[in-house]
Amino acid sequence: MEKQKLSTKQLFLIASLIFGMFFGAGNLIFPVQLGQLAGHNWFPAVAGFLLTGALLPFLAMLAVSLTNSKSVYDIAKPAAPWFGTLFLVVIHFTIGPLFGTPRTAATAFSMGVEPFVPAAYHQVAMLAFTAVFFGLAYFLTVKQSNLMKWVGKYLNPIFLALLGLILVLALFLPMGDLHQHATDAYQSQAAFQGILDGYNTMDGLALLALAVSVVYAVRGLGFEGANVSKVLAKSGLVAILMESLIYVATVLLGVTSLGTMKAAANGGTAFSEIVTHYTGNVGVLATGVIVTLAVFTTAMGLFVSFAQDLHKVFPKVSYLFWLRVIAIGSFVTANAGLTNIIAWSAPVLMLLYPYALALTLLGVTNKWVKQDAVMYRAVLLAVTVPAFLDALGASPLATQSWAASMATAYTTHLPLAAEGFGWVLPALGGVIFTMGWKTASRKPYGE
Repeated sequence: MEKQKLSTKQLFLIASLIFGMFFGAGNLIFPVQLGQLAGHNWFPAVAGFLLTGALLPFLAMLAVSLTNSKSVYDIAKPAAPWFGTLFLVVIHFTIGPLFGTPRTAATAFSMGVEPFVPAAYHQVAMLAFTAVFFGLAYFLTVKQSNLMKWVGKYLNPIFLALLGLILVLALFLPMGDLHQHATDAYQSQAAFQGILDGYNTMDGLALLALAVSVVYAVRGLGFEGANVSKVLAKSGLVAILMESLIYVATVLLGVTSLGTMKAAANGGTAFSEIVTHYTGNVGVLATGVIVTLAVFTTAMGLFVSFAQDLHKVFPKVSYLFWLRVIAIGSFVTANAGLTNIIAWSAPVLMLLYPYALALTLLGVTNKWVKQDAVMYRAVLLAVTVPAFLDALGASPLATQSWAASMATAYTTHLPLAAEGFGWVLPALGGVIFTMGWKTASRKPYGE
């Protein structure tokens, strides 16, 4: 049977789907904030940001491709089937109804609706907005085939057109030059700080889960077997390159804005002020439209991924049931407010990221690792203690004396722990242990 070839149109259609699902409000506002904070040191800062904000998500997509995984469960299953199930449930509820999906609507409301509503009616307006937001997302994702149509063809291009208009205006009418003051964190370690800022996008975590939706879309175009992995890798690379260009442009937007205004408290406020500068009275409305389109496409991707993966692991529970769970759960959580959502998510993300990064790197090196159970168990066990200590340091318990003592000992004695990478050396230790054990026992990888 002759292999189907990937046309240029199909390549960019799938790339647009990938881009539209994970490029949300965070991807828009964090680079702007980075630009304002990094100032004249923007180049090393954006280089670091691209490593974790763009390269890492591509590696996650590649890991799914190279391991022929169809869900987060398949990515984590080599360690143990129970761990695969647990990791899938935890990661989906984290980027789904508990934190990620509610943040999409909360961000859209705070930047696009709240400025137009009197303070006394904010809560009522939030209830109405989130009901419409998640109700529409549910309606468009009831049939899985709608994802390619609505995200890939319509919503994503509209978002890119609106964002492109702002960037073009900034290119021809810059608010300042690139020689702006850098804050303390970016004076001597701009690249390293940029790497840490890239984690805020959550894309490295989300792409492990979202890739399953792209697999369905690729198969819907007629690709099968190994071709699915190849198409996924090619399209993912195109999407990441698109994202990187926008990252660089928005970082520069943030840097040059300092020529006219002071650094804002957060990237959302900064972006809103920049748009207002270029578009006058319609600036806030334009910001709301751009952000709402961005986060709505992300929400749709999260809805489908959540329902597909959980239905696969729990086949007796329907796809439609899980879709209702994320729709209703996201509505409830979103009304807690954006500030609370971000605060509550910090320790959870600090716990999950070491596992997600370790699984991504193991997947990318699958040619040699061959999903070896011993390797997976050794590496994941090694990162467990650093992951829990990172989560403890980011939690409200960090103010307790016993927790502070543990955090001090951890960051003082373990290299890279103070920078948020305490899991790296233990993970390498797990790799070295496995290699030594395999060599001594003369057992090949994968057995």
